[in-house]
Amino acid sequence: HVQLVESGGGSVQAGGSLRLSCRVSGYTSSRYCIGWFRQAPVKEREAVAFIYTGGGSTYYADSVKGRFTISQDNAKITLYLQMNSLKPEDIAMYYCASRGSGAYCSSRAAEFGYWGQGTQVTVS
Repeated sequence: HVQLVESGGGSVQAGGSLRLSCRVSGYTSSRYCIGWFRQAPVKEREAVAFIYTGGGSTYYADSVKGRFTISQDNAKITLYLQMNSLKPEDIAMYYCASRGSGAYCSSRAAEFGYWGQGTQVTVS
């Protein structure tokens, strides 16, 4: 049973940095897609960044390229999202999400079967 638990959200001034963490458990395979979505009030859930653990390939939304970095520790226990140069438009609830073993990455939220509870990011 896959479980994802986020932490690290908070409030920061524009231009500041935050690092989100997602503790991952329950996978029996080392190959899966995992990453981050975000959802601001009255907006649709938006893909932010993903990593395919099988080869390490990454995907970033255009809005965060060059500012956010996704990574995973060698043991594949914790996923990170380093967020630099934060802007007010980054304000949202951030969710860690993953797909089933072996599934490649997708930007469609409906294709992700596992979700964390979310962590709020606020930029003032």
